[in-house]
Amino acid sequence: MRVVALVSGGGTNLQAVLDAVADGSLTGVEVVAVGADVPGTGGVARGQAAGAAGFVVDPREYATRAAWDAALAETVAGFAPDLVLSSGFMRILGAPFLERFASRTVNTHPALLPAFPGAHGVRDALAYGVKVTGCTVHWVDAGVDTGPIIAQRAVEVLDGEDEAALHERIKVAERELLVATLARLAAGEVSFPA
Repeated sequence: MRVVALVSGGGTNLQAVLDAVADGSLTGVEVVAVGADVPGTGGVARGQAAGAAGFVVDPREYATRAAWDAALAETVAGFAPDLVLSSGFMRILGAPFLERFASRTVNTHPALLPAFPGAHGVRDALAYGVKVTGCTVHWVDAGVDTGPIIAQRAVEVLDGEDEAALHERIKVAERELLVATLARLAAGEVSFPA
């Protein structure tokens, strides 16, 4: 399964995938390219260090959002992916991208969707006072964290835990869940949406 990963930051979730591919615990998956929306991300560097191509499609270089989405879609298509992994990619993918890749794009989120979507899932869960939160891997659609859920893992909120500590524990579960989900996708145990 050829994977193109999209990142906006350091790429720690991506590193878990790259490590699992390298040590043979994740078979049938090849990360062929890693792309970002901003120059100089650690995620692209991580991918390149593992032998993947790297690219940047910077929205500041396009006159409209639709033009950026189309350029991103064209660049990703050039790597002929079976799957696109949104791994800490902090931009909503628009219609030009989704028309080509909606049925092949997965995202990770640090909450048990549909609860606490958006950029502040951990903070929002703590503010609400939940005793259990977690992480989700889901298909990407036109909404914000609204696509069909593929897999989830629960993480208990510890008494007195702050957002940073909870988020770090969720990230550990998120990395494990992402690798396990990619393995299931590569093995045909999870169906791609129609």
